[in-house]
This record gives sequence, structure tokens and C-alpha cells, in this order.
Amino acid sequence: MTIQTCFFDMGNVLVHFSHDRMVNNLAELCQQPTAHIKSFLMDEGRQWAMERGEVSEEQFQQELSEFCGQPLQLSAVRHALADIFWLNDSIVPVLHRLKAAGKKLVLLSNTSITHLRFIEQNFSVLSLMDERVTSFQVGAMKPDPRIFHAALQTAACPPESCFYTDDIEAYIQQAQTMGIQSHLYRTTEQLVVALQQTNAL
Repeated sequence: MTIQTCFFDMGNVLVHFSHDRMVNNLAELCQQPTAHIKSFLMDEGRQWAMERGEVSEEQFQQELSEFCGQPLQLSAVRHALADIFWLNDSIVPVLHRLKAAGKKLVLLSNTSITHLRFIEQNFSVLSLMDERVTSFQVGAMKPDPRIFHAALQTAACPPESCFYTDDIEAYIQQAQTMGIQSHLYRTTEQLVVALQQTNAL
């Protein structure tokens, strides 16, 4: 079947990121050891709760302020959480080529509202997406089938007419079980070959 829709992961596909940078940013803001911040953020699952939309920015700010023993400004917390991205420049021409070929581009990402807004404000790559399907809006994270069902509903075409790329193998495997043509992202050059093999490009 002809590829009509292309799903793109965000982190380490459209933009690169560093969780270590996020931990370091918050540690500096809170004047706490990085190990303590990593436990608070990652080991206790707050980052993933934000990405599922279960914890708001305001709730996180309050919990972090209590953890640090000092009042923290919401704007400072947002910046520390989100100033962790840089653009994958090589992907941008591919997106333009797909749009020129008439393909529908859909963001399919595990992300929080904080991260999404930062990328919107600092990079233009999301403006190339026709639709967005995010974990914090759906309330489920990849590889949960629910977020893929939401993506297919957004695509409004059969799974076989969809192409998906992501840098995490478990997510690719889940998409494949649902009939979506999928490619494990490693380099943009390899992605272009996969797109050509499926006649998306």
C-alpha cells in the first residue's frame, strides 16, 4: 500500500536531548547533589509521570521546592527541565521532501508539556508536523498500544499506509505488531533509504 502518513518520534530523531543535562540543570537550580536530583526525578518516576500527564508543571514545582527546602520560580523550573535539546539538522530536509511528496507528518512522542513547549519556542521543526500525538495528552507512553491506536486514529488511514521511525527498538517492535511499517532510527541516511524502500520518498 502507498505510504500516506509518516510518524516521527521527537527525542533523538527530530531533536537530540540529554537527561544528564536535565539532572545537572535541576541540581544547580536546587543546590543539591546530582545523585539526589536523579533519584527525585528519574528513580521515583516523576519524569515519566509528567510525560503521562499525571503530574502538572505546578505540582512538580511544588514537590521540587519542598524537596529542596526553598521556593523555586516556575519559570526557572521549566527552563531547567527543558533546556536539554538541540536540533537534529539532518532530518529537516527529509521532512521537507516528505511534505513536498504529499505525505502527512505526525509527531508521535513520549514527552511532557514542558518539553514540547520549549521545542516549539526554540526550534521550527515542529511546525512541519501536521498533527501531534503525545503521551501527556493521551495518558499513555510508548510502547503502550493506546498511544499507537491514537496515532492511527489521527492518521485516518490503514496501518499498512503508515511509516514510523523511532530510536527505541521496543517501540518499533510494538508498532510492527500493529501493522505499521517501521524503521529503527540510527542515522538520517539510513532513514532515507528506508523511506525510499517503502516508496514514501
